[in-house]
Amino acid sequence: GEGAAAAQAGGPASPPIRTGEPPGLREPSLYIVKAVFILDNDGHRLLAKYYDDTFPSTKEQMVFEKNVFNKTSRTESEIAFLGGMTIVYKSSIDLFLYVVGSSHENELMLMSVLTCLFDSLSHILSVILESDPQQVIQKVNFRTEDSGLTEQSVAHVLQSAKEQIKWSLLK
Repeated sequence: GEGAAAAQAGGPASPPIRTGEPPGLREPSLYIVKAVFILDNDGHRLLAKYYDDTFPSTKEQMVFEKNVFNKTSRTESEIAFLGGMTIVYKSSIDLFLYVVGSSHENELMLMSVLTCLFDSLSHILSVILESDPQQVIQKVNFRTEDSGLTEQSVAHVLQSAKEQIKWSLLK
């Protein structure tokens, strides 16, 4: 062909034609995380964010989360493989934090994401920003009645704070 003629004439040879990529070689991607979720110590979802359509319905997601929890809740390791997925996780008191990637992803990268999430949540949730209940109520846009704080209003404030934290994490 032309490449052989060019090589014989002392010119540059054309690169060999690839018939296929070796297995395991794939395009690099910035999207290494398929999902992040937080479960309580009973395996119930507190927060979940899926970044692709591996589990398109909420029902499929919750079945996957239950299987992950059953496999990881009684072990001391920090990594699991389930259904073609690499899962890294940490537990803290009564929470389990999970980061899920494909089976081809680097476990150290997934662990780096998990550590960042875990440390950020630990820092945010352990810093006391306000100790005056009236200021806390104002910051979560809750209007108090003249009767002051009641058990129901405190529960509402806590629920509102939980929702705001959840939405700020999902952004």
